[in-house]
Amino acid sequence: MMSFEVLALCVGATYAASTVARTATGNDYEAPILRSESDVNAEGFNYIYETGNGISAQAHGALKKVDNQDVISIQGEYQYQAPDGTNVRFSYVADENGYQPQSDLLPVAPEIPAAIVRSLEYIAAHPPAVEHHAKKFY
Repeated sequence: MMSFEVLALCVGATYAASTVARTATGNDYEAPILRSESDVNAEGFNYIYETGNGISAQAHGALKKVDNQDVISIQGEYQYQAPDGTNVRFSYVADENGYQPQSDLLPVAPEIPAAIVRSLEYIAAHPPAVEHHAKKFY
């Protein structure tokens, strides 16, 4: 009886491990590459790829002058399907101002309450008086 229980546990553990591995990776490892293009040159780059499991990305970058310095400006987007079935799509710009992503999935700060807005407007319209302190010489 004990050997049957051990065998059942081994079979169950093997099935659970394979299910977890399949869920964690899906068929991403085996997804065919449907499209893959890239071009890199002295002025910048372009790339695009798409896989059979719905993952895709594209970006292009170019050198530009900012304050007499060469900086690269990159614009791109990527998309995939999350494990819960949600379509994930991000677009972004990366340049001298940093990485700036955009997506419906990014968190959005709540609206500022009306009382706080009024308080800030009042403070802006009525700045505090500047205090003058006499200098002390020791």
